[in-house]
Formats: sequence, structure tokens, C-alpha cells
Amino acid sequence: MVFTTGMTGYQETLTDPSFAGQVITFTFPHVGNVGTNVEDLETTTPAARGLILRADITDPANWRSAKHLDSWLKANNIVGLCGVDTRALTRRIRAKGAPNGVIVNAPDGAFDLPALWGKAAGWPGLEGMDLARDVTCAQTYSWDETEWSLRGGYGRQAKPRFHVVAVDFGAKRNILRCLAETGCKVTVLPAEATAEQVLALEPDGVFLSNGPGDPAATGTYAVPMIQGVIKSGKPLFGICLGHQMLGLALGAKTFKMDTGHRGANHPVKDLETGKVEITSQNHGFVVDEKSLPAGVKVTHRSLFDGSVEGIAVDGKPVFSVQYHPEASPGPQDAHYLFERFVGLMEKRG
Repeated sequence: MVFTTGMTGYQETLTDPSFAGQVITFTFPHVGNVGTNVEDLETTTPAARGLILRADITDPANWRSAKHLDSWLKANNIVGLCGVDTRALTRRIRAKGAPNGVIVNAPDGAFDLPALWGKAAGWPGLEGMDLARDVTCAQTYSWDETEWSLRGGYGRQAKPRFHVVAVDFGAKRNILRCLAETGCKVTVLPAEATAEQVLALEPDGVFLSNGPGDPAATGTYAVPMIQGVIKSGKPLFGICLGHQMLGLALGAKTFKMDTGHRGANHPVKDLETGKVEITSQNHGFVVDEKSLPAGVKVTHRSLFDGSVEGIAVDGKPVFSVQYHPEASPGPQDAHYLFERFVGLMEKRG
């Protein structure tokens, strides 16, 4: 059971593959007011286990709405619960960590509470769990869709300057759009791709996507791939889970946070420029700063708890961030990171 503080973007939240295995509590009470549509999906198959709301789902009042949120949830087989004191639940999670939970419907009102408690207690939790295999793509594919505009909707990248291989650990579509928008032809590979498979495509740069689960578990097969890419000298950019596994590949460690960071109002400081970005985040694990080896520097830091939000390797075109620059909470405070990645490819080319 986790909570997210975002006031908008509930459809993007529910379809973010990084929420695999989790029930989401929305702290904002009015959810449903913009409805749902086919354009704002971050993946075709939602991975979240369910949602909890304070009030009944709001009727849509937005020109882009194509379906009521309640109908969309039923169509996607996502269970939800309204009428819960989400403020109290959020305080419980903040004070004691993310608990296991079960959502059950019994029309006759008969609940076997001991059995339900046992089911919740028996769930192993996210530590040690590799969920990237559950949400990654089944096969390699190409991506050329660019960012959405008010007048034209989504566009197409017709004249790419660079070729980027994106390794999909649970990639959000808007990340791929941002890469295409900055002039990249994108080839997406499944999570278990090897360094040899990545480099055989002769990319100008390699991207490590976001995703769910324990980075140490996914890292058993992803870390050797990342180390091979680093050795090749190709520019490398990671986001969220990709950031955490880059840290592991460089010799650092990760650990599970008590509550994690989830929402669209997290302040992060760029230590090089001194600027503060308002960021979108969704992670329960973090890179342990004390374990970072020599030659790896912290580039961004959370102003909530001081945790690591970005790293870079001295003398190499390798960097990553913990937050989601594509999610536009600022709304574009962090889009420069995609330009930075392109800049590294330009310099190397």
C-alpha cells in the first residue's frame, strides 16, 4: 500500500509500470474529473493492483475525456475502494512504512478476517522481487512518436539525428516520446537484453528505463549489460530503476525506503547549477550515497530528505536521475536532461 501526492495525472499514474504490485492511495480527494482517454496511457496493460480514494469518482468534465474513470477501471480489471479516510491512511504509511493490504468485496458482508490478515501478511513485499520481467516488452520494437501538442496531438519523428537503444524495464511511453522529440530514432529492447545485443544495433546512445521492483533483483541480469555498455564508451542515460541499476553497475548499493517518493511536487536541487526543479517521482528504493565509489558524483539531491536524485561518472558520458523528467510537473523543469543526453551523443559523434 503506497500513496501518491499528485493532484493530476491519475490515468498516467495508474498505467505507470513502476506501480506494479502496489495498491495506490490518492491523497488528492477529487479523482476522475478529467475522465480517461487513449492518449494518456503510459502502457497498454496497467500493472497497479488497485486504488483507494477518499470520495466517489468524480464525473468527467474535460473535452479530451472519452470514458468515465469508473468504466475505464472496470474495463481494465482494476479494483478500487472509495470512502476511505486517505489522510489517516497516508499518515499511517508515513509513520510506519508501506503496509501489505488486501481489497475484498463481499456482497453478503461476510469477511473471513483471519484469512485476509494471513494473505496480507504472507505477501513477500518488494524487496528481492524482480518485477521488470512482468512489465517489459515481449520483443524488440521501434518508436518514433513525439510529444503531444494542443493542435496536432502526437507527432512523428521523420528525420532522426541519432539512434538510441532503450532497454525496457517498464518504460513509460512519454519517456520514449521525449527521446523522439529531441531527434532520436528509438529501438526498444526487452529487459533481459545483453550488452552484445544492445551494442550490435550500433546505437549512438543507450537509455535505461524506469520500472518496478527491487533494483538488486533485476540487476542480476541487467548490471552485466550496463557494465558492458559503460565499457564501450557509449553515452548512457538512466531514469528511476535505470538510475538505481546504474548505481549498482558502478559498485554502489541500493536500499528500500520506508515510504518512498510518489507524486508530482517533489523539489530537487541540481547541485551544479543551484536550480531547484519541481519533479514527478515514483520509487521505493534509492541509491546509498555512502556506497558510491570514487569517480561517481551526486548531481541532484532531494530537498525533502536529502536522498540521491542524480549521479554522473567523472570523465565518461554516463549519468542518471531518480525522478521522472518526462512527467512534466514543473511543467518542463527537467526536460533539459534529454537535451543533455543528445549533447553527449553530439560530442561523441
